Amino acid sequence: MSNDSRPGKLVHAEIPGERNITAADLWQIPRVGAVRSAPGGDRLVVPVTTWPGEKRKKLTRLWLMDADGSDCHPMTGEQASAAVPMFSPDGTRIAYTLNPQDDEKAKPQLHLLPLDGGEPQPLTEMPLGVLDVRWLPDGSGLVFVAKLIAGHATVEATQTELARREEDPVNVRATEKRLFRFWDQWLTGDEVPHFFHLDLATSVCRDLTPDSTAWLDFMSPTGQFDVAPDGGEIVYSAIVMNEDRNEIESRIFRVSLDGGEPECLTADAPAGTFRPRYSPEGDEIIYGRTEDRYFYADRTRLYRFDRASGKHEAWCDEWEQSPAQWEFSADGILMFVAESAARTHLYELALEDNLPTQLADGGSIGSPHVADDGSVYYIRQTFQHPPEVFQYAPGGPKPQRITHFTDEAMAGVAMGEVREIECEGAAGETVQSYVILPPGHIATAPAPFINVVHGGPHGVWGDEFHFRWNAQLFAASGRVVAYPNFQGSTSWGNEFSQRIQGEWATRPFADVMAVTDHLIDSGLVDGKRMAAIGGSYGGYMMAWIAGHTDRFRCLVNHAGVYNTLSMYASDATQGRGRSFGGEPWSGLEAIDSSNPARYTADMVTPMLVIHGEKDYRVPVTQGLECYGVLQAKGVPARLLHFPDENHWVLKPHNSIRWYAEVLDWIGRWVQE
Repeated sequence: MSNDSRPGKLVHAEIPGERNITAADLWQIPRVGAVRSAPGGDRLVVPVTTWPGEKRKKLTRLWLMDADGSDCHPMTGEQASAAVPMFSPDGTRIAYTLNPQDDEKAKPQLHLLPLDGGEPQPLTEMPLGVLDVRWLPDGSGLVFVAKLIAGHATVEATQTELARREEDPVNVRATEKRLFRFWDQWLTGDEVPHFFHLDLATSVCRDLTPDSTAWLDFMSPTGQFDVAPDGGEIVYSAIVMNEDRNEIESRIFRVSLDGGEPECLTADAPAGTFRPRYSPEGDEIIYGRTEDRYFYADRTRLYRFDRASGKHEAWCDEWEQSPAQWEFSADGILMFVAESAARTHLYELALEDNLPTQLADGGSIGSPHVADDGSVYYIRQTFQHPPEVFQYAPGGPKPQRITHFTDEAMAGVAMGEVREIECEGAAGETVQSYVILPPGHIATAPAPFINVVHGGPHGVWGDEFHFRWNAQLFAASGRVVAYPNFQGSTSWGNEFSQRIQGEWATRPFADVMAVTDHLIDSGLVDGKRMAAIGGSYGGYMMAWIAGHTDRFRCLVNHAGVYNTLSMYASDATQGRGRSFGGEPWSGLEAIDSSNPARYTADMVTPMLVIHGEKDYRVPVTQGLECYGVLQAKGVPARLLHFPDENHWVLKPHNSIRWYAEVLDWIGRWVQE
């Protein structure tokens, strides 16, 4: 088969190299974080994370460079990990958090580093550490976020309570709350974030929210607040419990730097409100809002709050995509990213406009930051290139790559060709997929195949260098790899992602099989040498596939849902009835219709089951039950259990073992 007859269209041509990528390589690649620019835009600071040494302990250093990426050098050392850097308004200092590498009990504390030389100055000794920081516009002080224990809501009281808990021989958790743990942490310790104002001249630190019982976004606690241009107040988004509904909801609050009770600005919103940002003139607050409290992937709408009149107004409401990570430029242009057809692009939106303009194409673009000169710095990645910093300059040439942190690790590594296909899915809809070919692939005969199903289910396989599900690493094993975006995926509008609510299995399963058949019919892959793998919802689909077809030679189920009825052991159960089509007390038949556990009689395909003990999103019992049933039934099965991992495998040595187990399992059943 010639290149011209390969299905779909070319996205990225093959990159020749001396060798294929390995799992160990993934942990030699520096991870580039969100860039920040100095006032005037002449310098940048970029956090870069590595895992040096034999123990591969995570280290994040801050790198200072000129705006074009030149004169790039580390400004923090190897003895402590740094985060959330922020230039002072006059550009002479950087505030950031620092956490010693050699102290397991230490918490990140706020530090201040003068850029004309000198040592970093510690500013805080918060018992549970500092999460995030912003400068006041006049440079006189900082606002930062730190946790305290509810009921012990002073620094001293929290310190005393932590000491008491350390000595207490009783190790028990008790709660009467619906949400009592999240992802991999228990919430019964009542640790909640507070906002503090630190005056640099007097070193006086005041708690602006002393009675707080709200949480910040659990997965992304940074970036959840903003300081007014006049420095008189802050605005923030927080997760609170609606006692009448017994449900959590995200609300926006503001509080004066002079003190007083926080004021909720979005109490009447139907669902979530989040990421507030002041306009440059300070007359408006821009925020995101969703309409459906029971659909976590509901489309984000932009809203404008007029500070003088108190009026809320929808903005850009006709646009079908979901804006994310928005920030204002100095001249009042809102910059943000948004998914579109399995890519993430950079957009701008003027205050007088109702539709955005696309500025830069993904791949996948994230963490945009607007410099004073209007340039936008952002992180960009693709299937073939790890994240690096790029710059979009208004009126200038096409976006330019600024940093080269990953060049050394990627030198000589071959990258397979990436293609994009579309085929007819369930009920005639169009389904998009990415297809990655092995490096050096010559299609003289159909190749072995791996179908990789994404989680969510309301997520997307984008054109990104995914470290946990790296397409190039799977393809480097000599197999063609597909990343299908079945119905329920995001980036094709709200209706496309909503349509599988209450029927998790039918359309996605039909779409996954349609993509498989499309590639078999094209002659690219061998229908007798196929594997399917997936995590979270993708793991659920592996269990569903096992009960509904034996066409795959083996399956890999990572952190997958096996028994939908028992998923109320999950952390966040709000909206579960909508997802599964019913509640355990009023919809058992609907729940059972999409329950893989009810189809165990037809499971015959060998399955590798992987789960982390600290997984509270899909509790470890889901994986153990699936494995136990397969073993009892006599189906070939292998269990890989990580005692120290959550829903994801995040530790370097564990990740390398994960890839080895997955590829060994596929190799055992899918022969070359």
